[in-house]
Amino acid sequence: MKKENLIHYIYGIADNALILGQRLSELCGHGPNLETDIACTNMALDLLGQTRSYYQYAAQLSGENVTEDDIAFLRTERQYKNVLLVEQPNNHFGYVITRQFFYDVFHLLLLQELQNSTDITLSAIAKKAIKEVSYHQRFSSDWIKRLGDGTEESHQKVQEAVNDLWKFTDELFQLTEDDKKAVELGAGVDVSLLKEKYYQIVNDVLEEATLSVPELKWFRKGGKDGIHSEHMGYLLSDLQYMQRTYPNMKW
Repeated sequence: MKKENLIHYIYGIADNALILGQRLSELCGHGPNLETDIACTNMALDLLGQTRSYYQYAAQLSGENVTEDDIAFLRTERQYKNVLLVEQPNNHFGYVITRQFFYDVFHLLLLQELQNSTDITLSAIAKKAIKEVSYHQRFSSDWIKRLGDGTEESHQKVQEAVNDLWKFTDELFQLTEDDKKAVELGAGVDVSLLKEKYYQIVNDVLEEATLSVPELKWFRKGGKDGIHSEHMGYLLSDLQYMQRTYPNMKW
């Protein structure tokens, strides 16, 4: 496997954490109550911390004069490998929690397997991050149940979010060529093997929350190949603003 393949495999994991962390950070000071606001902000910090570890490793592998900041802030939209799910906007709190839940279940399953990577750095990052992501999944699962089996309005809003975001879940299990090469050498995780367990966990939580599972046969994909939704450009304009406006700025 070429170094470039491993770097792109790392981007595929790290970009999900970066973009979801950016979405959660938009909520800082805007949560439904203080405790939840702080929890979402802390989860954003967890994800951004994981992103730093991945990007630092990718920068080291590149052998070039690049830093984690260059990777985060100076790539173009098509160079990001995150799934479409994590870039979807914060329409309302039901969307925030449903997006988080759909990703958290996958993220935890991924890290459980990534711990066994033959790449010791990826394995170490996974072992450290799994504690944080275990909490993320508990948090989002509890909120799905609370909203789904809550008031008529909360049920309606979270069901709306489930219906709208479900079409992005299948992309989580798509294998790119870089993913396949990483799997062949034992460094990466074959995410296609996680699909059955993922939907079982998700369906069980939705059933407990008295929410209906959408019956879809068509799913949206493209993010892993750099083809993003209309929301990604706006997100990056916020994320990259300081570095683009004041190049090479240092604190």
